[in-house]
Amino acid sequence: MTTSTSPLYLTGHLAPVPDEIEARDLPVTGILPPELTGRYFRNGPNPLPGQDPGHWFMGAGMLHGIRLRDGRAEWYRNRWTRTRALEGHPFLRPDGTFDRTAVVANTHVVEHGGKIMALVENGFPYVVTPELETVGPDDFAGRLTTAMTAHPKTDPATGDLHFFGYGFAPPFLTYHRLDAAGTLVESAAIEVPGPTMMHDFAITAHHAVFMDLPMTFRFRQGMPYAWDESYGARLGVMPLDRPGEVRWFAIDPCYVFHVGNAHEDAAGRVVLDAARYAPADVAVMWDALGPNPAGHASAAASTGLARLHRWTLDPATGAVTESALAERGLEFPTLDDERVGRPSRYLYAVADPGHAGGESAILRYDAEQGSTSAHSLGADVMAGEAVFVPVAGVDRAEDEGWLLSITTTRDGKASELLVLDASDVSAEPVATVTLPRGVPAGFHGSWIADAREES
Repeated sequence: MTTSTSPLYLTGHLAPVPDEIEARDLPVTGILPPELTGRYFRNGPNPLPGQDPGHWFMGAGMLHGIRLRDGRAEWYRNRWTRTRALEGHPFLRPDGTFDRTAVVANTHVVEHGGKIMALVENGFPYVVTPELETVGPDDFAGRLTTAMTAHPKTDPATGDLHFFGYGFAPPFLTYHRLDAAGTLVESAAIEVPGPTMMHDFAITAHHAVFMDLPMTFRFRQGMPYAWDESYGARLGVMPLDRPGEVRWFAIDPCYVFHVGNAHEDAAGRVVLDAARYAPADVAVMWDALGPNPAGHASAAASTGLARLHRWTLDPATGAVTESALAERGLEFPTLDDERVGRPSRYLYAVADPGHAGGESAILRYDAEQGSTSAHSLGADVMAGEAVFVPVAGVDRAEDEGWLLSITTTRDGKASELLVLDASDVSAEPVATVTLPRGVPAGFHGSWIADAREES
């Protein structure tokens, strides 16, 4: 139960649910495309009843799943990922070492090498079943000795999963690669000045791109990171065939939670698109996520929102250019997974993901036209991350497919699975699935088609 004195992350569309349920034969409005046969899983924080984790980011991980098959919505279920942290074990052991299995696993859920993994960036992944039951932590046969980012990237050409781990103590940053079968085949430490909160990164066909930005670790209660402009800001380009060798490019101070995409242009330059927070917006955003949102007087005119931004990095000359791509505030950029690391025309995103008020919408950014279209949800319904699901076929257009998003009313009482035509997001929904409860706004999810998992 929430009260008038509850932190914002325990109220409204962020309020946790108290239990695990299952519902079958869900009501559908419109027509679910029969090709949408699989499971949509989404992860997010959901503290146990009566618990206050001290920050939105630190709630116990809960997976929400919707099973679609042949035009029907067969079931919804939600399950806590049963980590050692959920059982009450501390992340920091009495001897000063870290228990990387004692994590909340609340940020993302991905499939690779036949395993479905719930992820959080300070520990090991947790394997779950297609029914969302917890199997247990995975350190890839003992080869993984660092944390694993919640934002790994699958190379569409090789099937390899590229990722990294960052930490509070050296090595502060380590690059890793799983082969297509899920074996950890490569790891390399990367030198950075100190412990920064590196939430995401990017790949291209031949490079990885790291973001060494001024959100640094602090020994304190609650969320142990804070803005530190003296740290500086830079992007690092690492050839994938020379892991550990990084060329760094200084950029204007900013913060980035989420990358849209990256690619190499015809001149061999690395182009990175991401949701960028200017320093004044970082202050407003960071306050809004914490237990007692108060705002910064110096940032009174700021919205606290990220804008789509582009950096172009030239490894041959060391030159870097920066430019804004779109003015509307957004977060959670996504794209067609088959375009990861390659030139892509479209990005999808969420306008006002919940902490700034105003009208919520699902956005489609067209890089060729430099334009943004929107599916507006109004002020009382909050959109979740929009995941692209392609139609079958090798000759399809880049935007030929659907977007899946769990929406939640701002009061937290009702949710739907929204299915949009990715080629025309402003049109009426293709279908909506009424969920049996309000699903708290969360973080990231994945579509897992039946071709990749047992039915």
